Amino acid sequence: VQLQASGGGLVQAGGSLRISCAASGDGDTFAAYNMGWFRQAPGERRTLVAVVGSSRYRNYADSVKGRFTISRDNAKNTVTLQMSSLKPEDTAVYYCRMYRGFFDTRHERYDYDYWGQGTQVTVSS
Repeated sequence: VQLQASGGGLVQAGGSLRISCAASGDGDTFAAYNMGWFRQAPGERRTLVAVVGSSRYRNYADSVKGRFTISRDNAKNTVTLQMSSLKPEDTAVYYCRMYRGFFDTRHERYDYDYWGQGTQVTVSS
């Protein structure tokens, strides 16, 4: 499985940006996966931004609720994060994640767990 992220860039505070992630290599079961966006700023841990599950439930980090929207297209094997009212603190590398199964707490990963290469989002003040 490969995940290819795209759409990052530089935007002014208050602006909008959309990033997408396309999955390849496991198209037959894409719909069974949870799809998430995580981000990591320099010197910080990677944290959850938003997730859309196989049943299409959605969950967002408190810091982005009301500003970001995650969506998925199972026909195209893609997940998209629409970001609005961006703030400088949203600056980070954004990673898409495709995962399902049981979570191994020791290794902090799921049975099937794939990450994209990351895309930089920079919000200027």
